[in-house]
Amino acid sequence: MYQWRKFEFFEGKYGERITIPEEISGKIECCSSGRGKVVLGCDDGTVSLLDRGLKFNSQFRAHSSSVLFLQQLKQRNYLVTVGEDEQLSPQFSAVCMKIFDLDKVQQQHEEEGPSTFSPDCVQILRIFTNQFPESKITSFLVLEEAPPILLVAIGLDNGCIYCIQGDIARERIKRFKLQADASITGLGFRVDGQVLQLFAVTPSSVHLFNLHTQPPTGQMLDNIGSDVPSVAMSDRSELIIGRPEAVYFYEVDGRGPCWAFEGEKKFLGWFRGYLLCVIADQSTGKYSFNVYDLKNKLVAHCVVVKEVSHMLCEWGNIILIMADKSALCIGEKDMESKLDMLFKKSLYTVAINIVQTQQADAAATAEVLRKYGDHLYCKQEYDQAMHQYIDTIGYLEPSYVIQKFLDAQRIHNLTNYLEKLHEKGLASKDHTTLLLNCYTKLKDVEKLNLFIKSDDGGGETKFDVETAIKVCRAAGYHEHAMYVAKRAGKHELYLKILLEDLGRYGEALQYVNSLEPSQAGVTVKEYGKILIEHKPAETIDILMRLCTEEEPAKRGTSSSTYVSMLPSPVDFINIFVHHPQSLMEFLERYTSKMKDSPAQGEIHNTLLELYLSHDLDFPFISLTNTSENGAVISKGHSNGRTFINRPDVSEGKDRRERFQKGLNLLKGAWPPEQDQPLYDVGLAIILCEMNAFKNGLLFLYEKMKLYKEVIACYMQAQDHEGLIACCKRLGDLGKGGDPSLWADVLKYFGELGEDCSKEVKEVLTYIERDDILPPIVVLQTLSRNPCLTLSVIKDYIARKLDHESKLIEEDRRAIEKYQEETSAMRREIQDLRTNARIFQLSKCTACTFTLDLPAVHFMCMHSFHQRCVGDNERECPECAPEYRSVLETKRSLEQNSNNQDQFFQHVRNSKDGFSVIAEYFGKGIISKTSTRQAGA
Repeated sequence: MYQWRKFEFFEGKYGERITIPEEISGKIECCSSGRGKVVLGCDDGTVSLLDRGLKFNSQFRAHSSSVLFLQQLKQRNYLVTVGEDEQLSPQFSAVCMKIFDLDKVQQQHEEEGPSTFSPDCVQILRIFTNQFPESKITSFLVLEEAPPILLVAIGLDNGCIYCIQGDIARERIKRFKLQADASITGLGFRVDGQVLQLFAVTPSSVHLFNLHTQPPTGQMLDNIGSDVPSVAMSDRSELIIGRPEAVYFYEVDGRGPCWAFEGEKKFLGWFRGYLLCVIADQSTGKYSFNVYDLKNKLVAHCVVVKEVSHMLCEWGNIILIMADKSALCIGEKDMESKLDMLFKKSLYTVAINIVQTQQADAAATAEVLRKYGDHLYCKQEYDQAMHQYIDTIGYLEPSYVIQKFLDAQRIHNLTNYLEKLHEKGLASKDHTTLLLNCYTKLKDVEKLNLFIKSDDGGGETKFDVETAIKVCRAAGYHEHAMYVAKRAGKHELYLKILLEDLGRYGEALQYVNSLEPSQAGVTVKEYGKILIEHKPAETIDILMRLCTEEEPAKRGTSSSTYVSMLPSPVDFINIFVHHPQSLMEFLERYTSKMKDSPAQGEIHNTLLELYLSHDLDFPFISLTNTSENGAVISKGHSNGRTFINRPDVSEGKDRRERFQKGLNLLKGAWPPEQDQPLYDVGLAIILCEMNAFKNGLLFLYEKMKLYKEVIACYMQAQDHEGLIACCKRLGDLGKGGDPSLWADVLKYFGELGEDCSKEVKEVLTYIERDDILPPIVVLQTLSRNPCLTLSVIKDYIARKLDHESKLIEEDRRAIEKYQEETSAMRREIQDLRTNARIFQLSKCTACTFTLDLPAVHFMCMHSFHQRCVGDNERECPECAPEYRSVLETKRSLEQNSNNQDQFFQHVRNSKDGFSVIAEYFGKGIISKTSTRQAGA
């Protein structure tokens, strides 16, 4: 103890000395504290309550003679006292125990003397009975169990311990006694869950009684005890005994540590982890009050005091009551004051121990460690300083420490700090960068390996992965960077190192092939350009696997759903930007395997560009040069058609093969039964024109029924034989063709400006056969070609004139016939109007029986029995149907005369519009009025 440091961590409160209030006139026999009060029991039977600062509060008489022991309960505001009252009978002892309810108080004012109050005495209990004979009480202790249960232990000078347990206020109790070997000098309860134990101290022994067993059992822990009541309990439920040579601690299994504090221990106490001792020096007769910090082995306070009669703790202070009725109130200084005191003496280790043992907050502990670290740093003890800074991680800003150790000579310390920072998961990207730079500068490969491989167990990495990879790459530690990237699942970074730093393309392809399809697709999009450049065949194999092979998790789905879930080849086209030959190979393999891909249209468009391109080095029109509505944007127009003249087009074998593939694609992707092809028709036309692919244009125009565009292609190429053959195929109306094509061909030859007599004669043959053009139009059209002679059309004109002459003669005979019929009808009408009709029929027209009266005769010369004609019948039954048919036809013609759209439609569709007009006039459908309306 003499080697322990001494400090003044405590100070006096309320002045150096406090006097007990004069209202307390008797000798203080006992005291207790709790619930913000100090309770004093005197030899005159009174009990006084004192407030903070030992200010007098109230007083009442608890016993008539003397108060021997008392204890203020904590859970309820009850006061338990043991004292002497007047002996009512020789059979009963004067000593009794009372319980007062301090919350139920009746104030009483006396004319003289202090104000007193009278709390309710809820129970008076005789301690000694016939079963529990009377003896001198040496110790008293009350344990509050679950309210309202109390356990009272009373130690006697004969070694007995009387125990009273239960609801004492209602006298629902049980009594039992324990036996020790000598007078009881101290008691202490120990509660550990459901285990209840009682320590008992005698001058020659220490006993432990188990009260949770029935009956209670006891054992002797030690064969030495204490003569004086210097007994206390620590916050760890350890029994503390003071003897002249030392202070002993006891646990349930026996004696524990002891502390050699010399002197007679008058009082012992435990306060906030401190051991309190009032020690009497027999040689000088003086008393000293010491406060020991046993964990840190220091004396927190030491002061010489007068003779102490009582010691207790309340209001966070230690109260010493002297024999002369004075008092000393001592309180602990705040943590800041204690630390300042230690810092001034550079006792940083003591300060650290204190803040740790007194359970200060972590931030306060870190601040002490920081100051200690700064102190060591100033003394250039960098290793020791770093140990302190490491303990501040999580509370002290790392930059504060890092900037102190940036010097190259202290890089080892900095490395150590950064490692700890990462171990605790508090490192930022900058810290990771700095630590890896430290490793690389130190060339400490072993630590670098340990750092990046520290989480092989499957836990989360303690550093920023991308930062670690970046630093390792910059320092040339590519294998380490690859390891981190692979473990963290950074596939793009892993491949970037393989391809850009190491150039290991084969290994990169193997790695991509080992990934899940979704991950492999992302990495190929990122680094596919490099892979295609160096390993085209292997890269295409991987793409085929990604775009065509079924994943195990997706098996069992329908075919269409499965195809739609696969990546589209279009997503990977950009990686072939400089390698169109490889792209063509990839798309051909894909289309040969996947027949119903959702991206068929885009794939076919791209393949067409590849097939029709002049040199396989071009921008993808289908993917770039499109407007917002999907229409293809082209440059250069002629006669409404986009084209690019290529007079120097190479007809090499490779290009001819590609053109054939293109034509096969155009035909194969437009089945006969479908109206729309599986590619963009507009784009296909532009590509064919840009690359002078005549066969493709002809196929597309013919499929789109753009027959005029078809013959325009032959005209542009001046392929007369092909032109006429095309018109024979496409100009046949019976096969759904357009006969007007012959008119366009004739116009072409008429404007050609060269001798084409043979072709014109053949064209005129079909024009004459289908009567497509009038002769006058034919003459006007061919007259524009100065190289054609009259002999070309001589036979045609002769045949047309002969045919027209025959038609005129037929029309003349028809006119004469109609004129004769009209004259006969007019004569008949005149005869009906002017002459009588003689009916000479002798038989009924209906029944063919002999005609008798009554009979009915009609002007059409038919006669009927009246019975054979219906009632009110005014028309001839024989002629009426024909007459009605004529009327119906007339009515229909009148209605058609108002349908001008039908009339014009007939005119447009007829080969000879004049004949249609003449027919309408002849049937009386068109009148002069309607003709004027139509003209308007």
